[in-house]
Amino acid sequence: MTVDPATPLRHEHGGTTYYFCAPSCLEKFRTTPERYLAPEPAAPPTMAELEAIYTCPMHPEVRQEGPGACPFCGMALEPAMVTLDEGPNVELIDMTRRFTVAAALGLPVMAFAMAEMIAPDVVHGAVDVRVADWIQVFLATPVVLWAGWPFFTRAWDSLVNRSPNMFTLIGIGVGAAYSYSVVAVAAPRLFPDGFRMHDRIEPYFDTAVVVTALVLLGQVLEIRARSRTSAALKGLLGLAPKTARRVLGLIENDIPIADVHAGDRLRVRPGEKVPVDGIVVKGRTAIDESMVTGEPMPVVKEPGSRVTGGTVNGTGSIVMQAERVGKDTLLAQIVQMVAEAQRTRAPVQRLADRIAAWFVPFVVAVAMAAFAGWSLWGPEPRLAHALVSSVAVLIIACPCALGLATPMAIMVGTGRGASEGVLVKHAEALERLEKVDTIVVDKTGTLTEGRPKVAAISTTGMPEGEMLRLVAAAEQGSEHPLASAVLAEAKRRALTWTPADSFESIPGKGVRARVGSSDVLVGSRSLLAEQGVDLSRPVSLLYEMGGPPATLFVAVDGQFAGVIAVADPIKAGARESLDALRAEGLRLVMLTGDAKDAAIAVGEVLDFKPEDIYAGVLPAQKRDVIRALQSKGSMVAMAGDGVNDAPALAEAAVGIAMGTGTDVAIESAGITLITGDLRALVRARRLSRATMRNIRQNLFLAFAYNAIGVPVAAGVLYPLLGVLVSPIWASAAMTLSSLSVIANALRLRRP
Repeated sequence: MTVDPATPLRHEHGGTTYYFCAPSCLEKFRTTPERYLAPEPAAPPTMAELEAIYTCPMHPEVRQEGPGACPFCGMALEPAMVTLDEGPNVELIDMTRRFTVAAALGLPVMAFAMAEMIAPDVVHGAVDVRVADWIQVFLATPVVLWAGWPFFTRAWDSLVNRSPNMFTLIGIGVGAAYSYSVVAVAAPRLFPDGFRMHDRIEPYFDTAVVVTALVLLGQVLEIRARSRTSAALKGLLGLAPKTARRVLGLIENDIPIADVHAGDRLRVRPGEKVPVDGIVVKGRTAIDESMVTGEPMPVVKEPGSRVTGGTVNGTGSIVMQAERVGKDTLLAQIVQMVAEAQRTRAPVQRLADRIAAWFVPFVVAVAMAAFAGWSLWGPEPRLAHALVSSVAVLIIACPCALGLATPMAIMVGTGRGASEGVLVKHAEALERLEKVDTIVVDKTGTLTEGRPKVAAISTTGMPEGEMLRLVAAAEQGSEHPLASAVLAEAKRRALTWTPADSFESIPGKGVRARVGSSDVLVGSRSLLAEQGVDLSRPVSLLYEMGGPPATLFVAVDGQFAGVIAVADPIKAGARESLDALRAEGLRLVMLTGDAKDAAIAVGEVLDFKPEDIYAGVLPAQKRDVIRALQSKGSMVAMAGDGVNDAPALAEAAVGIAMGTGTDVAIESAGITLITGDLRALVRARRLSRATMRNIRQNLFLAFAYNAIGVPVAAGVLYPLLGVLVSPIWASAAMTLSSLSVIANALRLRRP
C-alpha cells in the first residue's frame, strides 16, 4: 500500500483507527510532523507502540507518542488505548503541582490586593508601596511564567496552527495583565495620566495570579472528571481474573492469565470468574453475565455453551476450552471499541465547532471594543478601567464549556452503554437513534432464536423418552438441521443410545435406520405413507411455537409411533421489548427471508400488523425495503444478525447488530447489542435520548453563560447599576461554567 503525499492514510487495526501522513500533507492538518506517524509501518503496530500513542478526546485525528496538548483545542491528550496499568496520570500530576505553587505564591498577592482595596490609607501608611509592588513582582513571576507556562505554549500553538481556542484568550488576558503590571512597577513614567489611580500606576498582579490559579484548578478538576468517564471501562477491564486453573489430564494448576493460550482446557470453580472467552466442554452451571449484558438473571451453561471472560460462575463446576485470549476477548474488544466511540464526533458537535471557529476572534473584537469604549467614555482613570474590562472579557469568554459540552456527554453515555450490553461504534449512531421513528427487525436470529428446537412430542402410547431415544439413534448420521434439534433435545434430557446398525438417507423425505432390534422410519408424512404405515389414527399435538413447526413423523417396526414438532422459538424478552418500543410511538416492521406463513405466525404472536410484515425477501431486497421506507420520510433503524442483513444494516440510518450474529453484520452496524437480546435495544434507545438531552442541556449552559457573561464583563451594566466585573471574578465564572457542564454530563452515569 502506498501513501498519497497529499492525503493522510486511514488505517484500521484491532478496532483502532490510525492516520499516517507524509510531511507535505501536514499543513492540511495545521500541526507538526511529530503529531502523526509517517510513513505507514510495514507491520501493524505492536501493543507497546499502541499504548504509547496519545490522542485528543475532542480531535481524535491527533495522535502522537507520549502525553502533551492538542494543537487545536489545547486539551490534554490521553492514552489511545485503555489499560489497567496506565500508571499515574502525568498531566494530572503536573497540573496539580503547578496549581499548588500558584496557590501558595498567589495567596499573599491576593491578600495584599484585597487589603489595599478595603483600607488603602492603612495599607499605604504601614507598608512602603514600592517595596510591596516589587514583592508582588517576585511572587507573581513564577506563578505566571512557570505555573502558567503551559497556557502560553498552548496559546502560541493555537496561533501557529490558526486554531484559536480558550488558551488563546487566557494567554492574551493573563499576559496583558502581567506585562502591564511589570512595566507599571519597573517604569511607571512610561504611562500617561489616564492609567493613574491613587497617584500611582496600579499593577494587576492579583488578576494575573488568581486567573492563573483558577484556570489551573479548572484543568485539574477537568482531567479528574475525564478520568472518571473511563472508570466504567477500566472497571470492566479489571473484572478479568489475574489467574486461570489449567487442566492437563489429571493435573490442575493455577497459571497467570497471560500464559493462557487458545485450546487450553480450564476449570472454573463455583464463585470464580471465567478467565477468557471459550466454550463449555464439561459440567453444568449458571453464570452471571450482567457485566456485559446488564441483565441480572444468571444464564444456564452446559456443554456447547459459550462463556465470556470476566463473568461470574455460580454454584456449578465446569471445564471450558479457551478460544479467545488477551486482547481478543470480548471484554477487551468492548473496552477498546467503546474508547474509540467516545472520541468520535456526533453531528450536533458540528454546530459547536462552527461557532467556536468564529467565537474567539469575535471575543477579541469585543475586548478591543470594550477597551476603546472605556477609554473614550469611561470614568477616571479611563485607561485603567479599559484594561480591566478588556481582560475580563477575554477571561470570562473562554469557550471551554462549549468545547466540553458534546464530548463529555458522549464519553459518559457510551461508557454507560457498555455496562448495559449496548456497544456504540459511532457517536453519530447514538444521535440518530434518538430521531428514529421506524425500527425494522429481522426475524430469524433477532426475534427468534435462529436455531430449531423440539417444541413438542406426541406419541400413540410409547413413552416419549423411548421414542426420542430411537429417533436420536436414527438421526445421528444425518446432517439435516431438524436432526440436530432432535439430538440436542435428547442430550438435554440426558438420554443415551447405541449407534444405529444401519442407516439410509432418503433425500428430501427422511431416514431409515436399524436401532438394536427395531426398524425406525423418520421423515415426512408422505414417506411413512409410501412405506405403508397407517396414519389414520389422529394425534393431538400440544405445543407453543414461534412459527409453524416442521413435523417429523415416526414409525417403529412398521407401526405409527408419534410425531416430533420442531420450531424456531421466539427469544426471551422479545415481546416485552417490542411492546416497550411501541409505547414510545415507534413503528415496528418485520423483515425476513423466511416463508410467508412462518413470518405471519411469528407476527401474530408479537402483534405485528400484516402490512408491516415483509417475507421471502432476498438480501438486496431488504436494502430496497429500507430505502423505500426512508423515501417516505421515515428515519429507519434496522436490527439484524446475519450476512444477509449487512446491506440493510449499512443502508439504514442506524444499523443495530446482534452480538451473537455474524462479524460482517456487526461491522456494518453502528450499534451492537452484545448478547443479541432485544431488551438491550430498548436500553439503547433510552440511552440515546438521555445522551442527546444531556448534550442539549450542556450546549444551553455554555451558550447562556457566554451570552450573559461577555456583555456584563464588557461593562454594559455599569451605566445602570455601577457593576464592573473584575478579571478575578470573570476567571471564577469561567471555571464554574466548565464544571457545570462536566457535572451535568456525569449525571448520565446514573441509571
